[in-house]
This record gives sequence, structure tokens and C-alpha cells, in this order.
Amino acid sequence: MDFLPIFLNIRDRDCLVVGGGDIAARKTALLLKAGARVRIVSPTLSDGLNTHLQQGRITYAAEPFDPTRHLNGVVLVIAATDDCSVNQLVSETAKRLCIPVNVVDNPALCSFIMPAILDRSPMLVAISSGGASPVLTRLLRARLETLIPEAYGRLAKYAAKFREQVKRRFSSSAKRRLFWENILQGPFAELIFSGKDRDAQAYLEHVLENEVDALPQGEVYLVGAGPGNPDLLTFRAMRLMQQADVVVYDRLVSPAILDMVRRDATRIYAGKERDKHVLPQESINQLLVRLAKEGKRVLRLKGGDPFIFGRGGEEIETLSDHRIPFQVVPGITAASGVASYAGIPLTHRDYAQSCIFVTGHLKNNSIDLDWPAIARPQQTIVIYMGLLGLPLLCKKLIEHALPASLPAAIVQQGTTYNQRVVVGTLETLPHLALEADLVPPTLIIVGEVVKLHQKLTWFEPASNIDEA
Repeated sequence: MDFLPIFLNIRDRDCLVVGGGDIAARKTALLLKAGARVRIVSPTLSDGLNTHLQQGRITYAAEPFDPTRHLNGVVLVIAATDDCSVNQLVSETAKRLCIPVNVVDNPALCSFIMPAILDRSPMLVAISSGGASPVLTRLLRARLETLIPEAYGRLAKYAAKFREQVKRRFSSSAKRRLFWENILQGPFAELIFSGKDRDAQAYLEHVLENEVDALPQGEVYLVGAGPGNPDLLTFRAMRLMQQADVVVYDRLVSPAILDMVRRDATRIYAGKERDKHVLPQESINQLLVRLAKEGKRVLRLKGGDPFIFGRGGEEIETLSDHRIPFQVVPGITAASGVASYAGIPLTHRDYAQSCIFVTGHLKNNSIDLDWPAIARPQQTIVIYMGLLGLPLLCKKLIEHALPASLPAAIVQQGTTYNQRVVVGTLETLPHLALEADLVPPTLIIVGEVVKLHQKLTWFEPASNIDEA
């Protein structure tokens, strides 16, 4: 993050706006809405600021900015003049005095950014691009306006009104959090959205009187995180990611997806790399059981789909043996997601009528696979976890009658902005992959469908955008 998003309490505090034009008027209106005492320094005032002055809402000094006098006692400064030298002087002086300063349309001179604001008081949503694209920020705010109704403000007011009562009713923060999650997503919220506030309050009081202060029921959510791109998560996966108390995640879960898990959830890394298991599989199984028995809602987050080379079946089998409630949310498996983003259809009536998924893990420098079943004509082969064993894989496929000239591709970190696609043949791919210095996770695709990559490729990520 380029800026830390915070909410600053400026009620009944002195704030300075340097500038007297329309932009200064808009910034002044925001400060007044937040309860600030606003001082204006400017040789002239716009009509809007004159109105505030006549109503006694601001104080005004009709003079140029003076760094020795005008910053005394202020807690926040906004520079909104059309004079670059004045704006720079305001910025330098405020920073020297450790006073937060915003210079309109000049992020380099700012110590804080004014976001676009969605006001559902007391709920506030602040959106910022760090000054990179104010227009994009406003467009996003407009979209959120349609998704977050005004009633969310009333929901927040009821939560504040009953907060102490709920705190007295439930003995732990985990129970209180679960209570509020159920209330704010259930009949109470629907009554508020329908404008039936009196009925909503009666419902909330009734629930509080009858709710039992007992250990919450633990549950495990086995969720497929997909191949890496957060846009490919399901709605259900995202909902469960926001209500889990603990997340147990694998190495293949991308940082961008892990960032979408609830911020205060406990994170436990259970990743597995070749010959380096942080937690053995049996330990993971027992960890899920223990956490659920403690009343936790446990998110077991796996890259791809948990039932395709994810060992998800083993984990929920253990949960079932211990009578732990669980639910499974499928994810887009790497074969489907990565192939799509690489522009390689896994089946195509002109090239392949079947597709087979296999894992390419080396064990004692060998790969134990049903080679005759794999090496068939007009069949696409998708190989998971095969980067290290790529030379042996290609050699075995050629030994089992597939032509050395058969197209083959290896895709690094598919669907993400680090995606790289290397295309060759069974004969050339091992050398090309070595030259490309690829890093896991990778996916290998073998078959005539690879010929379509050049024609059908559509996802062309740029890891870095050159600075202008």
C-alpha cells in the first residue's frame, strides 16, 4: 500500500484550508460535515465559501499564506490554490510540523490523500487510488452506491445501540462476533431493509432474550481457491473467507487471495513444497478436527480444486470420522483455469476428443504412471506438479509412441500477472523450460491442442507498467 487508510477524528478541531476557490469550497464542505472548525486563508473567496462565512460556519483571513502564523494549533491542512509555489510552501511547512497535509491534485506533496467517500453514516466507505486516477476512484464509488443501500447506516446504528447489551449477554468475543454475523445477515437485516425498524428492534430483543451463551458449533469450510487469480473465486468462497475464525492454507494459495480472508482471522501455513512439508497431511487432518472442536469456523483454503490432486477427500474423511460439520466449495482447477488463460482449449473436435489429468511428482527419480493409458493419440495430457520431472515425463511419453514433435507447453503461475507460457514439443520443451528459468507452480499441457495457443491467446499480463 502506498498510503495507510485511516479515519481521523477532527470534530471540534481546527483545520486549515489554503485557497478560496471552488475546489477549496468542496474540501471545506467535507471538513464541516466531519464537524471540524475550518479556517480559510486566501486573498479572495468563492461564492460558496462566502455563504459559509456569512452563516458563521468558517473563519477567514483575507491574506496570503504565512507559514509562521497560519498553522498554529491546526490538526490538518489542505492546500487548494492554483499557485504551485504556495502549495509547496504549505506542504513543506506542514510536514516539518508533523501536521497531516493534502495538496489537491499533487500526490507527491501530500502526506494523506482525500478519498472518494460513500456515506452511510455511521458507516463510511473510503476509496482511493493514491492519486493515480481520481476518475477511476469516482467510478468505483458510483458502483458501490448501487450495491450498498442507505439502510446499512441504520443497521450500524442498531448495532451501536445494542452493543453493550450483547457484550453483557455473551461471555466471549467469538460468540459476540457469531451473534452479530447471524443478526446482520438474517431476518433482522431484512426488516431494516424493508423499513420495518420497530419490528426489527422487537426481533433483536427477542433473540437476545432467548439466545444461549454456549460454545459455538465449530465447522470446517474446505474451499478451492482456484489457480491464483482472485477474480476466479466463487461468491460462496468469498463469503466463507470473510466469516472464518481460522484459515489453514497451502503454498499454492496466492497472496492476493489470502489478502481477501477476514483480517482478524488466525492464519496457519500448512504449505507443502518438495521434500519440505511444514505440516504432514495427518497433522493437518488432526489440526482441522482440533480447531473445529474448539468451536472455531475453520477455512481450509487450497489452491485449485480441493478434490483434484488436493487431498481434500482425505481431510473431510477425517472430519466425518469425528462428526465435525463441514462443507466443500469447489474451485476452478489449474487445468481448466490455466489452460483457458493460456489460450489452449483442453478439448477441440479437430485435435482432441479426451483429456487426462495426472501428477508429475518424482519419487526416487522415477514417475509411476500408467503410460499406455496416457500416451494415446488425440488425447490432451495435463500434468500437475511436473516442472522438476519434465525431462523424464517427455522422455517416457516419446518412449510410449507419442511423436517427439508433438506440441507441448508449460505455463508458470497461470491466470496471474506473473503468467508465462513456454511452447515447444516433447523433444524441445525440457530445454526451453530450463532456459526460461521457470518457477512453480507450473502446469504442463501436451497434445495437438497446444497448436492453438498462438491463435487463441488473449491474456497478456504486464508485470510492470513503465513509469511515464
